[in-house]
Amino acid sequence: MIDAYEDPGTPDRRGGARYLWWLVMRQPGRCAAGAVFGTVWMVLLAATPYLMSRAVDDGLEPGDTGALVLWTGALFAVNGFNSWLSIMRHRTMTRVRMDANFRTVKVVVGQTVRLGAAPERRTGAGEIVTIGVGDVQTIAQALTAVGPGVGAVVAYLVVAGLLLAVSPLLAVVVLLGVPVIGLVVGPLAGRLQGRETEYRERQAVLTARIGDLAGGLRVLSGLGGKGLVADAFRRDSRRLRDQGYRVGAVTSWMQALGAGLPTLFLAGVTWIAARLAARGEITVGELVSVYGYVAVLVWPVMFLIECGYQLSRGVVAARRVTALLRLEPPADAATADAPAEPSVLYDPESGVRVLPGRLTALTAARPADALAVVDRLGRYAPSGVTWGGTRLDRVALDQVRERILVADHEADLFAGPLREVVAGRGGPCDGDVLRALHTAAADDVVQGLPEGLDSPVSAQGRSLSGGQRQRVRLARALLADPEVLLAVEPTSALDAHTEATVADRLRAAREGRTTVLVTTSPLLLDRVDRVLFLADGKVAASGGHRELLDTEPGYRALVARDAGEDATGRTGEAVR
Repeated sequence: MIDAYEDPGTPDRRGGARYLWWLVMRQPGRCAAGAVFGTVWMVLLAATPYLMSRAVDDGLEPGDTGALVLWTGALFAVNGFNSWLSIMRHRTMTRVRMDANFRTVKVVVGQTVRLGAAPERRTGAGEIVTIGVGDVQTIAQALTAVGPGVGAVVAYLVVAGLLLAVSPLLAVVVLLGVPVIGLVVGPLAGRLQGRETEYRERQAVLTARIGDLAGGLRVLSGLGGKGLVADAFRRDSRRLRDQGYRVGAVTSWMQALGAGLPTLFLAGVTWIAARLAARGEITVGELVSVYGYVAVLVWPVMFLIECGYQLSRGVVAARRVTALLRLEPPADAATADAPAEPSVLYDPESGVRVLPGRLTALTAARPADALAVVDRLGRYAPSGVTWGGTRLDRVALDQVRERILVADHEADLFAGPLREVVAGRGGPCDGDVLRALHTAAADDVVQGLPEGLDSPVSAQGRSLSGGQRQRVRLARALLADPEVLLAVEPTSALDAHTEATVADRLRAAREGRTTVLVTTSPLLLDRVDRVLFLADGKVAASGGHRELLDTEPGYRALVARDAGEDATGRTGEAVR
């Protein structure tokens, strides 16, 4: 099975069926073993009626005790061996499905990382979440066709051959019966693919909307738009539910026909065999074997129909994966070198000018304006930003990412020991990590955990409080020590005392380095070298914090409002 750090390989992105075949070819030995185990298991199921017929004809009917014991012993031996084969088949196919599952997760995660922070608009978070939650499991389940699916085909042909020895008529009926069932169920499989595709698309849209709601619920409540968005969500949810009913209708018919048609078909085979026995054309033992063959045939026929259903769904899910894999990150044709020394960052759209080696604050009545400026300065949005007189979009992207860091206050935290959450694997020494945590006033986080830096932290820092998560994120950014740090609301979840501590230590730690803080906190604003106040997305005033309080009414109103909120407990987040 694929290792967590093993290269998953280069997937076939040309279509859903080709992707499923690629998953099979990535583990040919295991898939071949599953096919062999499944085939032998099903064929030996068909051997049971044959052995029973021999026991009746050669031992029971003529009264030959020795023959009866011989064939009964063979029957026990075959069934014991088949039980072991059943265990091995299930174990092997479980590993096949798990490999397909983990391999698909790895290629999807790898592609998501490769797309970076600016994937194409048609690929949203909801789409990727839907693939990870539902489609990966569906794809893995489709690989069941490799084992029991192949075995069902072989067992079906073997039983038809055994029936040929009993009666050519029975063999012809069996050989023609399953294709007829396939012709009945086949159109439903195609219809299911269409319904399933539409259902998955609607599910992705709704998943994305849930994420948007969770992230912007406070803003929506403040603007009075929560009700409108809730109504839209209910409408989309009803549409998804109705589409789910349509998918369920097709699925129920497929499953009903999958169980009912084989039963009717095999009942017909049994009736023909009984008529042949009544006319003396076959023996009693052969009639018993036909009954057994009919019972055994239920498994292959049901497996064939079930595998067709799983493959149909698997192709739909694999198409969504390949659609994601075919996306390409925006081409980076930039080849210019970054400035050799710290230089001015200038955004002509807003008039923001970030001086090198200074601690600058960016504040705006509309937070979206400040965030847009940061996106442009960090080259996460198209712009005419210049860096040392050179357009930022002409500087090689790897140099931009190496020297300019955007630290968002809701950036992802990955699961692992606290040391790795802050520094990554093979990162700086513990002393550097502890210094960064001290600067972010996160000493108490280390002290409060039972194993210190070795203490496990859950994904997204759910085992930490909101204030602790924010300080860990800030420590991670400070440890990276970029030439230019653009920090978005780095202290918004902290109480006033902790915020003041962070403000003092941050200024000392970033002395001589270019730092931009997006904030409206008076505690931070009072400690920066220069404040840029944005109004309608443009720089309306700049200067020291106290200077702007005296000369700029809009700034004074914004900061005074925030100061009032601080006085009443702006976040209520105490240091824990």
